[in-house]
Amino acid sequence: MVNPALRKARLALVPAVLFAGLAIWWWRHDRRPADAVLHLYGNIDIRTVDMAFNDAGRIQQIGFEEGSRVHKGDVLARIDPLRFQDAADQAAGILAVARQQLAALVAGNRPQQIAEARAAAASAAATLHNAEATYERQRALAAAHLLPQQSADNALQSLKNARAGFESGQQALSLAVQGPRVEDVAAARAQVAADAAALALARRQLHDTTLRAPADGVVQTRILEVGDMASPSTPVLTLALDNPVWARVYVPETELGRVAPGMRADILSDSFPGHRFPGWIGFVSPTAEFTPKSVQTTDLRTELVYRARVYACNPRGRLRLGMPVTVEVPMHGNAPRSIPAHGCPN
Repeated sequence: MVNPALRKARLALVPAVLFAGLAIWWWRHDRRPADAVLHLYGNIDIRTVDMAFNDAGRIQQIGFEEGSRVHKGDVLARIDPLRFQDAADQAAGILAVARQQLAALVAGNRPQQIAEARAAAASAAATLHNAEATYERQRALAAAHLLPQQSADNALQSLKNARAGFESGQQALSLAVQGPRVEDVAAARAQVAADAAALALARRQLHDTTLRAPADGVVQTRILEVGDMASPSTPVLTLALDNPVWARVYVPETELGRVAPGMRADILSDSFPGHRFPGWIGFVSPTAEFTPKSVQTTDLRTELVYRARVYACNPRGRLRLGMPVTVEVPMHGNAPRSIPAHGCPN
């Protein structure tokens, strides 16, 4: 016969066992799936580029319509290059003149110029010798009162002029032999460098008359047309860089410690049921904010969240700007990796 005290103990143990079993079942069937995958909600976002010319000009060509897919380096538009070509030609001519002037200074005087300076110096020396002899004769005759004193004075003045001419000829010969000054050559080199920079600028401005795509994308908006005046402040086209794209999602404060840049993630959209777009967490904001009203989550809107970006490659352009998406982040076996460069295969 069973002891009444033992029977009471067994009866009291039954609810505890049932409660423990129920707790284990609830943990396995309700908590584990929620912990295995973190669900985030948001919208697809992309970068856009306003394509404008560096200089003002009249648009001559626009190569694409709205919705056209372009590749890096494609010519999007052109402005009339005529005046830029003229400026480049003018700068090239000015540079050619400066280079010739520098070459002449570096080469120095030609042998014929030096010979000419020697001949001029010799002529000045002969003139001086003749002036000295003439003065001596005139001075002697004037002293003997055979000529007026004015004649001797005139001969003296001619002698002084001949001496000055001789000195001038000697200096000219010295300059011809030594060639240009170092400072003149340096100034000519600096002028060549300045003219070369002006030519490079003119050629860059000519090159910039062609507007090219900086990356693969889609023409989102065609703002100007052929014949319109373009300027640096007025874009011609808006280019959407849609590969990669990212989902702008919001991480609840309670889940912030479970996500990190570099973790794998999948993007799901109602437009493509059953299809997963593989991606990665690229950014988590360090600043908290309130959940935007456009984001539908199961949490209260008034809770603080942290904005995050989940990147994904989009080669076929199926993920579009503003599309609502769900992001699933696996919590097991998903250690952060090095964040990949935001380049995707075409």
